[in-house]
Amino acid sequence: MRRARRKAGAAGGGGALGRAGRLAPAEGGLRAVQRQVLRSFATTGRAPTASGLAETAARYGTTAGEVLAGLHAGDFVQLGPGGGIRAAYPFSAAPTPHVVRIAGGPRVHAMCAIDALGVAAMLGTGVTITSADPRTGEPVTITVQAGAETAAWQPPVAVVFSGQRTSCGPAGCGAAATQAVPPAAEVCCGYVNFFTTPASAAAWAGACPEVTGQVLGQTTALRLGAAIFGGLLAGAR
Repeated sequence: MRRARRKAGAAGGGGALGRAGRLAPAEGGLRAVQRQVLRSFATTGRAPTASGLAETAARYGTTAGEVLAGLHAGDFVQLGPGGGIRAAYPFSAAPTPHVVRIAGGPRVHAMCAIDALGVAAMLGTGVTITSADPRTGEPVTITVQAGAETAAWQPPVAVVFSGQRTSCGPAGCGAAATQAVPPAAEVCCGYVNFFTTPASAAAWAGACPEVTGQVLGQTTALRLGAAIFGGLLAGAR
């Protein structure tokens, strides 16, 4: 597999896969509210309102606003200027190039290519992803089977470029961020995309000197998405 510029610890290394993905801590209702937000996207295609989260937060002696602020600070969700949810990895409340059609469910947008590939593992259902090569505009379609162990890619040689503009989780949006670095939504998600061929991905990377990353093959990208997001709703009611 052809590789683009790469930093130490780039995608596919133990650092990303050794984390617990993007699962928020259980304390203070963080995990319960995070999971409610994810289920809302998965079933309705939209983020819930703060009032819709109030009952869950109250069970932990807090408010929805306080819990959402904590999730935002930990980069488990990202809030917009008005306090509404604009991202809950892997989902985006705003349109992105990565559209995910959930089998038996809604059409949603994913924050990046790796996030889109993680939806099937998180929900335990099949999905169809439509995106486009950002260099050529040519379409890329991936049908991921339930369980996220296999997928059909069109074009058959399509790949993922996993990049970052500054220090960020090396697997794109999925690698957990810390307060010491900017949110993944700001510095990674725009640089983790599908490409029709490895050559197209390498050419795009070569034209973007501010971006560091690498080309990921189909199996690696699919496994990475599953590793990051597969456990977010495991055991949740």
